Amino acid sequence: MNKLVLHYLPKTTGDWASELKKQRALYRQFIDEMIIKPGTEATEKGVMDVTFDDHPLNPNPDSRWQAYFKDNEMLLQIDKDCRRLCPDLNFFQRATRFPCARLCGKNSFETLRKRVEQGVLHSESVSRNRLGITNMSVSRRKGSEEFVPLPEGQEAHWEVCERILFVYGKLNTGLGYIQGMNEILGPIYHAFASDPDPDCEEFAEADSFFCFTNLMSEIRDNFIKSLDDSQCGIGNQMSQLMSMLKEKDSTLWYRLQEQDLKPQFYAFRWLTLMFSQEFPLPDVLRIWDSLFAEEKRFNFLIHVACAMLLLLKNDLLTGDFSHNMKLVQNFPYATYDVQRVIKKAVDISR
Repeated sequence: MNKLVLHYLPKTTGDWASELKKQRALYRQFIDEMIIKPGTEATEKGVMDVTFDDHPLNPNPDSRWQAYFKDNEMLLQIDKDCRRLCPDLNFFQRATRFPCARLCGKNSFETLRKRVEQGVLHSESVSRNRLGITNMSVSRRKGSEEFVPLPEGQEAHWEVCERILFVYGKLNTGLGYIQGMNEILGPIYHAFASDPDPDCEEFAEADSFFCFTNLMSEIRDNFIKSLDDSQCGIGNQMSQLMSMLKEKDSTLWYRLQEQDLKPQFYAFRWLTLMFSQEFPLPDVLRIWDSLFAEEKRFNFLIHVACAMLLLLKNDLLTGDFSHNMKLVQNFPYATYDVQRVIKKAVDISR
């Protein structure tokens, strides 16, 4: 995973060391402000520190409790998604060699792990109905969702990803965290955390955060539902895919139209998650390397999607709707290896 093509490092190699030092220090500051300081305050004051000025039922949007409950809701979703990152690999369940010392030591403040473990985390939504009555809905983690944490002083790779996404959600309040972002972060973090360069591995968390943030700045519109049908939304990308398929193979295009096999059923996930759920992780990284190397990288994303459909042509022309739906939702990567897909995409792009 190239930090240069993800706009994390400047083009001048002489500036790399100073830029990395500055950005990594900035990320430590984010950790201090968004996790360590709030965790310390929660422990010192107690999360049920009710005052006359502020209380859990206070509907004021500036209420400390409103922010706390909203953070809990976001954290619950991030926690669920990060625990199941790349289930075919045990990498994310293993302990990192470089845990965050300030968070994993024997400290007394409330860490993210402590907020979600043992089913003690409540996610509460405070709202008022049309009659002005204040309502609070509470959700509690189910026992089946609980994990036995690693020993004190250790943390799994998925916990590092959880922290990255939590910080990102806090910094980007307009967007927050949306399901699927974990699938974008996973390959980036895996590439850095498994890098043979000790420096890259040690600072994988900070470097992944900024590379992920830069990538999200390019694809964030795909995660905003209200933009789906706009020119910059995922709907437009799916329309481009269908237009390209019609141009390259009108017979296959007509077959999909005839069966009403809409791109929303498969291409929505392909394009939004950049194929991270369609191929094994090493293949995803290979596709991303080709993708990021392209000047018009997201045009190539559509070329890859078109290539996948064209490679499935014979099966799609003979299969019924049910068969074809399963086929496009479970791309047979063992039959059509990633190199063949990329070669087909390059041919389409010419």
